Amino acid sequence: MFAPWVQRLAGDRSGWILSLLPLSLAVYFASFLPEVSRGEVIIQQWIWLPGMDINLSFLLDGLSLLFALLISFIGTFIIIYAGSYLKGHKDLGRFFVIMLSFMASMLGLVLSDNLISLFVFWELTSITSYMLIGFDHEDESARKSALQGLFVTVGGGLALMAGLIMLGTLGGSYQISELLNSGDALLTSSLSVGMIVLILIGCFTKSAQFPFHFWLPNAMAAPTPVSAYLHSATMVKAGIYLLARLNPALAEHWLWSASLSLFGAITMFVGAYLAYSATDVKKVLAYSTVMALGTLTVLIGIGTQYALIAFASFLLAHSMYKAALFMIAGVIDHEAGTKDLTRLGGLHKAMPVTAIAALIAALSLAGLPPLFGFIAKEALFEAVLSTELYSNLLLILALLSAMLVTAIAAVIAIKPFYGELKTTPKAPHEGPLGMLAGPVVLASLSLLFGLMPFLPDSGILTATVNSISSEPFDFYLALWHGFNLPLLLSVISLLGGIALYHFWSGNRQHIGTLTRQLSRFGPEAGYFKFMDGIVFSADWQTRVLQNGKMGNYMIVMIMTTVILVGYTLLSQYGFRLTLQASDVAFYEWAIALLMVVSVLYAIQTRSRLGAVASMGVLGFTVALIFIHFSAPDLGITQVLVETLTVILLVLVLFKLPGFSRYSTRFEVIRDASVAISMGVLMTLLLLAAIDTQYFETISAFFLEASYPEAKGRNIVNVILVDFRALDTLGEIFVLAIAALGVYSMLKLRAEKNS
Repeated sequence: MFAPWVQRLAGDRSGWILSLLPLSLAVYFASFLPEVSRGEVIIQQWIWLPGMDINLSFLLDGLSLLFALLISFIGTFIIIYAGSYLKGHKDLGRFFVIMLSFMASMLGLVLSDNLISLFVFWELTSITSYMLIGFDHEDESARKSALQGLFVTVGGGLALMAGLIMLGTLGGSYQISELLNSGDALLTSSLSVGMIVLILIGCFTKSAQFPFHFWLPNAMAAPTPVSAYLHSATMVKAGIYLLARLNPALAEHWLWSASLSLFGAITMFVGAYLAYSATDVKKVLAYSTVMALGTLTVLIGIGTQYALIAFASFLLAHSMYKAALFMIAGVIDHEAGTKDLTRLGGLHKAMPVTAIAALIAALSLAGLPPLFGFIAKEALFEAVLSTELYSNLLLILALLSAMLVTAIAAVIAIKPFYGELKTTPKAPHEGPLGMLAGPVVLASLSLLFGLMPFLPDSGILTATVNSISSEPFDFYLALWHGFNLPLLLSVISLLGGIALYHFWSGNRQHIGTLTRQLSRFGPEAGYFKFMDGIVFSADWQTRVLQNGKMGNYMIVMIMTTVILVGYTLLSQYGFRLTLQASDVAFYEWAIALLMVVSVLYAIQTRSRLGAVASMGVLGFTVALIFIHFSAPDLGITQVLVETLTVILLVLVLFKLPGFSRYSTRFEVIRDASVAISMGVLMTLLLLAAIDTQYFETISAFFLEASYPEAKGRNIVNVILVDFRALDTLGEIFVLAIAALGVYSMLKLRAEKNS
């Protein structure tokens, strides 16, 4: 919460100052590289809810360290970038607060070793993401996109919560480090399929897998620093992280590997095609992010050694070049005034540094040597060739996606910067240092890691692969592996991408028309229909159930109780009603008959005074029952309350208009049926409660403790005054309030008469 204070004091330099926080975190996490590279796992734990096996425990291994480094290192440049991009914005301090809160939530998520604490951080990322996407809250499209992202991810989060609880229950622990070594217990249970489905729904919604991919491109309504950070390097990879984290425990289940491979492949191709059909540079990058997320999911699903190597390499490569490209998109929009690729061209002279950084990052996106993206791309093809599940389908979709991504990369690198200089809303010029630092550094790292792959390979990537693999193994990355099939596939994808790039401009109208036609039947259309259904349901419920009529509320609540409680009672307890009337005395029959007659008279009479009197008779007969069964104190209380109630009702009657019958015959029958149903249910519940006893009665305790502890031989008095003193005090308050009410009405009436 110190960010607004820093922003007010430092002004335009606040981004540089606040970036010291994520930078220090990056240095701190980097200090663990030697231990983690040796295969050590560092666990830190604080007790939170020991009775429920919920602790604030954190785990640092290869996977969590890689994510922590990406979050903090890229976050450093994002904070600097945001300070320049939003320079002069009236809510810049608020932006820094939310962005740093999101960063903390993501770090908590990837470092958590407890399923419940992981879920808490998971939902915090959804909430902070919602606030960041809707940061420009005066913009309707931003608010709409923020709500859509929130509904999809939080809806999936509810499924994930159920899946994680099932996972912890089946594994016997909520500690992730223990679950990964739980053996076959998670796979052989009859609940394993349901558990996996729920976890996949949560991860798929968070990481924009088909058919939930539509929310991520719409989230581009957020400011560019948000897009560069949340929707390329961090939040959308939260689901990928959890899939990778749980992979060692669930990889052997057929549903896990089949679902990840199939849905990941579909997402990969759909994202690549939609990116090829878009013209807004941020939308192009967003859809290509969907493609990358699908690729990562496929690689986890394949699960071979080659696949896990490709996963770690692609994760690192994508985070670097995609964050750089998003920031470059923001520079173009900020300095030229448009993000539309069809309106951009010839900017390389006015923006030379931006053009070079964009070229390097786009080459890594396309997977061309000597960029690190090329190494990741070859590893991807090697992984697809090594799988047996959906092998032909995965190979075809991977190759087509690679062609489309190559074309996309060419569009991003060439269209805005080369060719004829086009007129833009702003006179283009180079961006400030704060906006160029991130793209230049990240693009340079893509080139450096491509030329010297042993830098990430020898440390963090090896540790990452071994942390998500069932068995550790050694490997090395290289820019050149000789002439082989993956290289041939890379060349084919390059040639196909070049051809698609040449078709991009001439077929823009046809591609856009086809995409719009397909979107009418796509998942996003289903989302809007679902939301319309919710609105319709809410309208119907408000009109029929919550219409302001108290009688309707009572009927709905009573019948809901009758149906749900009655079903549970009959299904769990059964219907074992046996009545024995042989030992019932004649005066007990007389009291019961008097109660029934008084109720029937109150229902039928047209006299309010008669109805009040009959209800008073009912109350006094209840007092007789209390006295008959040796509860004189309850009987006295009942007599007092009933007397005050009758007096109050009689006084109120003088203020009411004449009697009128407002209910139709149908309504009378309906209300009677509802009342009888509730009465029957309560009767059956009381009989079942009397018949069922899980513990010894408390009567023996009162008999033994009344005199030694309370110094009283009248057990009832001791219970009321000592053991249930608060209950008795509450009854006294009720009587006092009722008496005050009667006194006030009598006093008011006396004053009016005088």
